[in-house]
Amino acid sequence: MSEQHKINVSVKTTYIKEQSDPENSRFVFAYTINIRNEGQKAARLVSRHWHITDANGQVQEVRGLGVVGEQPYLEPGEHFEYTSGTVIETPVGSMQGSYQMIDDEKSEFDAAIPVFTLATPMALH
Repeated sequence: MSEQHKINVSVKTTYIKEQSDPENSRFVFAYTINIRNEGQKAARLVSRHWHITDANGQVQEVRGLGVVGEQPYLEPGEHFEYTSGTVIETPVGSMQGSYQMIDDEKSEFDAAIPVFTLATPMALH
């Protein structure tokens, strides 16, 4: 990724105990993502591509337009934050992926979403 196109993605996760049902292999997680344009050009988030993996190695692949029904446009220095969720069958898993971006000159590029862990409290201790 060039200095013109520099998108920083940070993530915080939360286990949603109230919506989970461990006895039936249902573990619900929320994740809050902050997307910051640290580049020199404005860009729009067009679509997303996720790989969600549980501890059994089962992978869900998710593709879709925008995030939470939006396609945010970020000027240099601006950020966009949203919260979404996922369900996996094990108490521990991971997510990673990318956002497909486009700048004002119609130049397309991917912004990587680094791998992050989904884990119930105490699962990794």
